[in-house]
Amino acid sequence: MNYVLDAGADGPLFEIEQFTQRVGPLAGEHLEAADEVIYVLEGAGRVAVGGKAHERRPGLASGGSQGLPWSATGDARGVSVLIHDPEPSTGHALLDLNAAETGTATAGREFLLGATPEVGCASVTQFIGLVPPGRAPDHFHTYDEVIYVLEGEGFLEIAGERAPLRAGSCVHLPARLVHCLANTGDSELRLLGVFRPAGSPAEAYYPDGTSAVMGSTKES
Repeated sequence: MNYVLDAGADGPLFEIEQFTQRVGPLAGEHLEAADEVIYVLEGAGRVAVGGKAHERRPGLASGGSQGLPWSATGDARGVSVLIHDPEPSTGHALLDLNAAETGTATAGREFLLGATPEVGCASVTQFIGLVPPGRAPDHFHTYDEVIYVLEGEGFLEIAGERAPLRAGSCVHLPARLVHCLANTGDSELRLLGVFRPAGSPAEAYYPDGTSAVMGSTKES
């Protein structure tokens, strides 16, 4: 299934019109011709941006506008998503998703918000999805999304075809693609998502176009 990749060596994963998703070390000097949102997977270090230095550790998210220089030291690794031709924005945001409040989506799922327009990242919403064991209804979104599986196991199903998901799996879901993502394990499946245009991770629609109801476990 060409919507799913497994992250192997560090480097770019999905490179599509709106996004470049990549995994790798975060140290070095950076100046991107795109907006960028980052999530720290492991390791530690320091990042200097906007004249200030900040700690980097697992669970920290950030967003920065195109043309904003920054530098980092240490051995931290993370997931970066470049947003090409972004909406106008300036500055940067740093967020600790270990301390973020949860929101509720369909089928008992929850999410933690990272970089969003509310903190200055005008083009996208970055979030962590918390998926309990089970299968969600078939549905679609009106946004274009890239996903990185942080923990757990499951599958992505599209038109009756299934692809396995595990930590390190990467997914691209084009807007309005009907799909189902299931957690087949005994513990929570954690997903890092970035989507455009920005909005709520709870927004979803059943194949007939009706709005998905929060808390629903209906199968399509």
